[in-house]
Amino acid sequence: MESESAKTEVRLEGRRIIVTGASTGIGRVTARELARLGAEVTLVCRDAGRGAAAQDEIEQAAGKRPDLVLGDLSLLAGVRGVATEIRRRYPAIHVLVNNAGLIVGSFEKTSEGLERTFATNHMAYFLLSTLLLDRLEQGAPARIVSVASGAHHMVRGRLDFDDLQGEKGYASMRAYARSKLCNILFTRALARRVEGRGVVANCLHPGAIASNFGQSGTRFFAFLARLGRPFLLSVESGARTQIWAASAPEAGEPNGVYFHKRKPAKTSRAARSEEDAERLWKVSEQIAASVP
Repeated sequence: MESESAKTEVRLEGRRIIVTGASTGIGRVTARELARLGAEVTLVCRDAGRGAAAQDEIEQAAGKRPDLVLGDLSLLAGVRGVATEIRRRYPAIHVLVNNAGLIVGSFEKTSEGLERTFATNHMAYFLLSTLLLDRLEQGAPARIVSVASGAHHMVRGRLDFDDLQGEKGYASMRAYARSKLCNILFTRALARRVEGRGVVANCLHPGAIASNFGQSGTRFFAFLARLGRPFLLSVESGARTQIWAASAPEAGEPNGVYFHKRKPAKTSRAARSEEDAERLWKVSEQIAASVP
């Protein structure tokens, strides 16, 4: 991959950028390329060994060693721990890239009682963003970039608030698609709340990517992912839109936009519901408050 720094004159020296899920896949590539552009990057990873390996690779590529914060973002306690450590280290943040995500093969609750896909793919975005919002305001102009997916189009009808966590009938891709719809609705609600505060909130579809992401789903889904690998984007190509959304000057102007291929893209009708965006925000607040 030709580095993004070779394609643009933008430089990010002095900009503190947090990237979650940065030990592998498009998160790792995103962190590496932003470091190449001069940013001060912090990796948020669950595994210490893989986090250290990512640090080594990025240091070799960019000439500077990124910081590392460890935490399990499938747990709200883990999200709070990550936020506490980030707040302790940095008085100001300029970009938060909500990238960490997963798909699991069967219904599974975390130790906090939340379905794992919903907890990791939506609640972690919601809670980390709100806990770090004042630090982002200190870094204004600042950005919150959330990785959603075109899979949100798979959700039939509007978001089912009576079954947000798939307890009435679980299917891994349905749960994943629902969580990605939540990402877009969350971004819409967040964008309204940060308007005029020096922060913008946008989300994106990175494309169908050839990575190990699908290996955590069902065996059938993993088989399909392997079968389709020749037709999928590389992780380097898949990371381009979020690198652009985190760094390009023109990407810091829109607020509440869903990007694909570095331009605004159309979402499903369900993802454009202002009512559902507000309702999801309130439900997410209630869930966060119910888990100490």
